[in-house]
Amino acid sequence: MKDVRVRFAPSPTGALHIGGVRTALYNFLLARQQGGTMILRIEDTDQNRYVPGAEEYIMDSLAWAGIQIDEGVREGGPFGPYRQSERKEIYSQYAQQLLQSGHAYYAFDTEADLEAMRERQKATGSDQQQYSSATRMTMRNSLTLSAEETRKLIETGHPYVIRFKIPENETVVLHDLIRGEVSVQTAQLDDKVLMKSDGMPTYHLANVVDDYLMKISHVIRGEEWLPSAPLHVLLYKAFGWGKDMPQFAHLPLLLKPDGNGKLSKRDADRMGFPIFPLNWTDPNTKEQSTGYREAGYLPEALINFLAFLGWNPGTEQEIFSMNELIQAFSVERIGKAGAKFDIQKAQWYNQQYLRAKSNTELATHLVDHLKKENITCSQDKAEKICDVMKERITFPQDLWEQGKFFFNAPASFDDGVVSKKWNDDAVKVLTTYRDAVEKLSTFDAAIAKETLEQVTASLQIGTGKILQALRVALSGMGGGPDLMMIMEIIGKEEVVSRLTFALNNLKIKVG
Repeated sequence: MKDVRVRFAPSPTGALHIGGVRTALYNFLLARQQGGTMILRIEDTDQNRYVPGAEEYIMDSLAWAGIQIDEGVREGGPFGPYRQSERKEIYSQYAQQLLQSGHAYYAFDTEADLEAMRERQKATGSDQQQYSSATRMTMRNSLTLSAEETRKLIETGHPYVIRFKIPENETVVLHDLIRGEVSVQTAQLDDKVLMKSDGMPTYHLANVVDDYLMKISHVIRGEEWLPSAPLHVLLYKAFGWGKDMPQFAHLPLLLKPDGNGKLSKRDADRMGFPIFPLNWTDPNTKEQSTGYREAGYLPEALINFLAFLGWNPGTEQEIFSMNELIQAFSVERIGKAGAKFDIQKAQWYNQQYLRAKSNTELATHLVDHLKKENITCSQDKAEKICDVMKERITFPQDLWEQGKFFFNAPASFDDGVVSKKWNDDAVKVLTTYRDAVEKLSTFDAAIAKETLEQVTASLQIGTGKILQALRVALSGMGGGPDLMMIMEIIGKEEVVSRLTFALNNLKIKVG
């Protein structure tokens, strides 16, 4: 078996779509599992669509996600350059090889010529209105012109493209690792352009040449490339590289959450979740898009989520570290059907990974947010807050967003709780409780609870009746983490201060 060498080959035409991250992940998992090599190749032959900054964005996104590249633009390697725009001469040589072997030809047709051909085909009732074996002999190309005419057109600078000559009446068969056997009649294929008039190759020529020269063993890419796969098989054969052809695997589409159609940026924007791994500002429109990183998703949670969009391990296990994914992964367990993009599941994964983190790790996230608010906090206090909050949060920023009351006394109170629970009994208990707490020499959650029970017992008022009133007085909210731990964390003086403020400012609603 030849060495496993896989490539992720994005085009720098904008931000990296989350589906591209999944494609890169599957390539990476196979490479690591088989002790192989992960290559990042930048396919920038379409210069008209090139977007400044996109190439760096792609590399930064993969690095954040933990998808390590072995050979690429940044890393270098023995098969460079890894940027296709720097390999132009290589493609030109191979295009000439196809011309000389009769597998390709020059085409000098203008846009008007092409449109006239399509109209002629339409008039005959043909559903094939393309440049193909059925039409090429009616067109202006080196198959219909003499060698002398062809030479003169080239020498005088007449624009031309190089097209692949699709064989007539053949069946192209390829085995896809996900979809099984795929067969196509060559009559259904058109003579694709291999070299454009600007001298740059198309994807079809460049990717086949590069995959061969870089010794790629497996081509794992999106389903949208499946219709092009028969052409690529024919190119391998035309070059005489049939024995070195990689194994193909065309991944299922990422679908909208309802399963109705392919997931797009517009869908994600409309439903309020990111479509890109990192923040992205479009250099042309200046439109800003939030990334998964900035939205608070942990890279390991996002990777776990993406791995399950099309693949399953065949077990009940759902939480996988990257190393566990590497051990469990197989291309054969990727399904053919499109995978619904369930953002709630992504959030669930984030919750699980946050809960698994130590309080020390979580505290770094909280402290980062506190610095932005110019709030200082001891490590011990930060870790205690994380301990009581971790079961309630979905994103790291929730530690601050949902836990502001640990640092700021409430300026307003939940009206629903106040109207139902702030009554004579509550005022009586909380007044007595405040005075009792103020006299304590030591204070923690256990003492806070014991003192409250002593007060309610002495006043013969059930503790449960006043807990929500106590909570709203201390935090302003009707719900939250363990109330006794809130008191321990904010401390005795703050408890007394907040109870005093609430007792002075909250009025009992009558009727």
